[in-house]
Amino acid sequence: MPLFSPVGGSSASTSGRSHGLRAVANRSALGRLARTLCQILLTGIVLAGLAYADWDFSLITRRASALYGASEEGRQRVDAWRSMLNERKPNNDLDLLQRVNDFFNRELRYVEDAELWDMDDYWASPVQSLWQGAGDCEDFAIAKYFSLRERGMPAEKLLITYVKVLNPERAHMVLTYYPDAEGEPLVLDSLIDTIEPADGRRDLLPVYAFNGEGVWLPDASDSVIGNNSMAGDIKQLSRWQEVLRKMKAEGFPVEGNAP
Repeated sequence: MPLFSPVGGSSASTSGRSHGLRAVANRSALGRLARTLCQILLTGIVLAGLAYADWDFSLITRRASALYGASEEGRQRVDAWRSMLNERKPNNDLDLLQRVNDFFNRELRYVEDAELWDMDDYWASPVQSLWQGAGDCEDFAIAKYFSLRERGMPAEKLLITYVKVLNPERAHMVLTYYPDAEGEPLVLDSLIDTIEPADGRRDLLPVYAFNGEGVWLPDASDSVIGNNSMAGDIKQLSRWQEVLRKMKAEGFPVEGNAP
């Protein structure tokens, strides 16, 4: 993954508002992200996204075989994903986060895009990753995001966060979970099985973050809220839109006015 991939495009609208939260100076960079991100409020735009109900895994498996070639191991991993999603929902978010994090960290090998896809940067769908049994950082984060959304977790609690690892310096992507506006976010990492609070991950510096509803940029100041930078809507993130197109082809129901 190249460092500092651009979000792309200009802001879709000048309509926006800050969260109005108080910054905490000694918070980690990821913790501050919860307080210094400005959500883009989209006026008159229907976002393209997945419908998180009625996932037909029989159809999805058949489509995957047609698209990616027959693979008994791939089918078994997709079946295991379905079984995990159908398990009884835990009593709290943390248990659900741990279940999903453990599943993908166990089922997928970490392989860089250049080796797996012969490309510098490639965002795979969850089915593609499971079919291969491998992926790199964004593939883990994307698969965990969609799994948690399917289990009913609100989008506002989840951000796929593009970060810079400080030592040694390299690009990375993680999934971050925000219990509430003031709570310390938790980090789901493809390289670490333990889900850690953001204040324990001072090795990570946020660059941008997104979910199915928008794209965010951290404020230029770590301690000032109210000068939040507007980014753009999720349609400007072309690789995310490509993931949705692939998932639609795989048989996932996609809602909205775009693929």
